[in-house]
Amino acid sequence: MGKKKGLFGKKPKMKYYSLDRILRHDAIYNVIFGERSNGKTYAVLRYAIDQYFNGHGGELAILRRWQEDIRGKRASGIFNAVVQNGEVEKLSKGEFEGIHYYAGRFYFCNYDESGKPIYNAETDLFAHAFALSDTEHNKSISYPKVRTILFDEFLTRGMYLPDEFVLFMNTISTIVRERDNVKIFMLGNTVNKFCPYFKEMGLNHVQKMEQGSIDVYTYGNSPLTVAVEYCSSLNVSKDSDIYFAFDNPKLKMITSGAWELDIYPHLPVKYTPKDIIFIYFIIFDGQIYQAEIVEVDNEMFTYIHRKTTPIQDEDKDIIYSLEHSHKLNWSRSIFKPTTEIGRRIAEFYRLDKVFYQDNEVGDAINNYLKICRTL
Repeated sequence: MGKKKGLFGKKPKMKYYSLDRILRHDAIYNVIFGERSNGKTYAVLRYAIDQYFNGHGGELAILRRWQEDIRGKRASGIFNAVVQNGEVEKLSKGEFEGIHYYAGRFYFCNYDESGKPIYNAETDLFAHAFALSDTEHNKSISYPKVRTILFDEFLTRGMYLPDEFVLFMNTISTIVRERDNVKIFMLGNTVNKFCPYFKEMGLNHVQKMEQGSIDVYTYGNSPLTVAVEYCSSLNVSKDSDIYFAFDNPKLKMITSGAWELDIYPHLPVKYTPKDIIFIYFIIFDGQIYQAEIVEVDNEMFTYIHRKTTPIQDEDKDIIYSLEHSHKLNWSRSIFKPTTEIGRRIAEFYRLDKVFYQDNEVGDAINNYLKICRTL
């Protein structure tokens, strides 16, 4: 009797992300984003271990946003997958079995009969942990052996730190000093299209990239290069996908790498230009949004949509922007009104009487409002 396929058939071998394509560009910064759990972090950790034993012997710097991400169980579990898959033993040619975390550092190690790690703190040091929120405490320390930097989860649905890009640059400066032989990897899941790093690094095409593409940015006469990869979907069903089969577009980030978008309230009723009683503008992440206060059937709400033409009177129209301005009609935060009209505008947001052209507009304004609450 022949073997049945399907339930009892042989499962297809899982495919995971590989650094091969992006490394061909030999860029200084390698920005990689895509679906969750596709092997991005695993690939960079394996690359760093390989560079240590079979490359130039360089160490690894692991960057995270918050201090709690590089402490205790979270830190000690960073290398679990590569250790369990025997990568350390394989790449070290049997010299070491695992990686042990202690006090912000990672050491190659072996284990005694009771499972206790055995290592030499002087000679077996492999990696250092950094938190951007704690940048000031690292400035006086030197890291001359670091050759690879991994900034994991640089994209977030939560809050970015104030002036986070500057903190990131300060951390890079602390590690690199005056060297030019360090390769930097920035990894993220497609959880939020808004990211201050994209603007600060001049990555202007990110939101238009298609899955599987790689863009390379250069900067005038500088040798600086940044390679940006939007990972292809694995195109192989993971066993875990069964848990995310609900009809919710936000879950496509987990299963296919599509950008995650919340579902925002759309226009509740039709209206005509005569129903618009006031117009103001929001400028955020390089885009102008027109916000219209509408009155229909004695009900008022704000409707926000993209504006494709310039603002006609920047000296008189009410404008909200995170950029500082001396003009009285410009404000940074909707939630800190200084005029009566400003207080009335803020009331729509407090009462959830705001509607959006589509989910992308809603997502952009939501990111703007998050920052407003921190100002």
